[in-house]
Order: sequence, then structure tokens, then C-alpha cells
Amino acid sequence: MAERRGDMAPEQMAEYPESGESAQELPPARPLDAIDRDILQMLQADGRASIRSVAERVHVSRANAYARINRLVEDGVIRGFGARVDHERAGQGTSAYITLKIVQNTWRTVREQLRRLPGASHIALVGGDFDVLLLVHTPDNRALREVVLTRLQAIPEVLSTRTLLVFEEEDLEPQG
Repeated sequence: MAERRGDMAPEQMAEYPESGESAQELPPARPLDAIDRDILQMLQADGRASIRSVAERVHVSRANAYARINRLVEDGVIRGFGARVDHERAGQGTSAYITLKIVQNTWRTVREQLRRLPGASHIALVGGDFDVLLLVHTPDNRALREVVLTRLQAIPEVLSTRTLLVFEEEDLEPQG
């Protein structure tokens, strides 16, 4: 039995840019109004919410909700739809933040290499005592050691690393 559009979740309908696309490739974002912000908050809490439930919650028609979500995706405000994963239960029981100092002006090269690392889940260019903050999830300490001592230190642009082992972590729910 086919689903009706109003019953579909946004991720079933919308095309969205790959996470690697840069902001320069997207059109300028249009200003968000209160309804857009409510839609974002709702989808952050439940990315599988149907168009019908989004429309009812923010008091607009299903067509309006659908158009707004598609616009948020097209503008790059919504970068994708996904699941929050318990990494330990998924066999990735060791997590670490790794700080990197890199050769000046090599961010794009380093970023591309970090994206290919097994277990890499977040990469940020930052200011301060180090240049890059990397979050990795690995099955165990041996795999983490391999990532740090073999893979990261083999990248010529990486000058130094510091590993911060995560003892406990929690994804925060959006505030409402």
C-alpha cells in the first residue's frame, strides 16, 4: 500500500546536499521565521516526524509544511536526516576527542584525509592552542591506537596530536 505524502517523513521526500558540500555551493539562506524555527526544533527532536504531524504542530497546511521543509533543505539549513547512535551498543565502545596541530593553510587537505578515517564522526577547524578537533569512535583501545599512531601521524600536514579519551558521553536533546 502506497503512503500518502502527508504521512511521509521529511527524509523520505527531500533531497539534501551531501555533508561534504561547502557553504559556497549553496544559495544564500533566506531568513527564518517562527514557523521555520518551530519546524527545525520538531525535526531535531524527531527527524522521522511525518509531514502531517509537522503541519498540525506548527498550524500550517501539509503543502506549506512540505514546501518549508524543502526550502530549509535547499538552503542548506537542514543538512540531512539521521539517527542518534549509542556508539557503545553499536560496537564502537571507545571514543576520543583528538586535537591536532597542522601545517598552516592545509586545512582542506587535512579535512579530506580525516573524513576517510575509520570511526571519524566530527571534524572542526578551531582557534586556540590547536587547529583541529576530531571525534572518533572505535571498537576498542587497540583500534584507537591504530587511528592515532598509524593513520593520523602518517598525514604529513599533521604536526602533533593529543588524545582525550571519552569516559561517558550524551547527546543533548534540543531545548524547547
